[in-house]
Amino acid sequence: MKIKNIVFDLGGVLIDLDGKESIRRFKEIGIADAGEWLDPYEQKGIFLELENGKADVATFCNQLCTYARRELSLEEITWAWLGFIVNVPQYKLDYLLKLREKYKVYLLSNTNPIIQEQWARTNKFSEACRPINDYFDKMYTSYEIGITKPNRGIFEYMLKDSGMNPSETLFIDDGARNIEVGISFGMQTYQPQNGEDWREAINDIITQSQRRVGTE
Repeated sequence: MKIKNIVFDLGGVLIDLDGKESIRRFKEIGIADAGEWLDPYEQKGIFLELENGKADVATFCNQLCTYARRELSLEEITWAWLGFIVNVPQYKLDYLLKLREKYKVYLLSNTNPIIQEQWARTNKFSEACRPINDYFDKMYTSYEIGITKPNRGIFEYMLKDSGMNPSETLFIDDGARNIEVGISFGMQTYQPQNGEDWREAINDIITQSQRRVGTE
């Protein structure tokens, strides 16, 4: 079927990631075993609880202070989280705006309120000084929904809320397990590499979808 909706992951797709730098920063502020909790796809422990909405920012920060055995400021913690972010290519964001002229464009991301409220949803997010929400018709984030990928529940929530037909949807995510779930719902999928310029690949998938419709 013809593609009408395009769903993007955030980290590793729209944003180039470096998990090692974030781990290094958390260790620098006193979280010695940060490497055991931080992961490019799904966090663990209190870090996961922040992403799935079970812990709010105050609870998360207080827990980190306990681990570090000292007071940590929100600025220090934000700095450590943002170690994940290597680059936010403006050309990818501009491409999203072009896509929105013809398609519904959504975000489906495992993320947390610190990254979102302190950075992504501010003018600091992009070179164009526009917040992340300017680039999507709607955003579905794990901490707001209360579920993280690859749990099927977050996909079910998005599909029901948006009303999108999975067979008319292209899902773009760098996580193999997330892609598997997308396929199980009947979505068309593409799995890019971290840092990849995937615009031509997406254009090809859209073109092929249109050709299939023309031959049906």
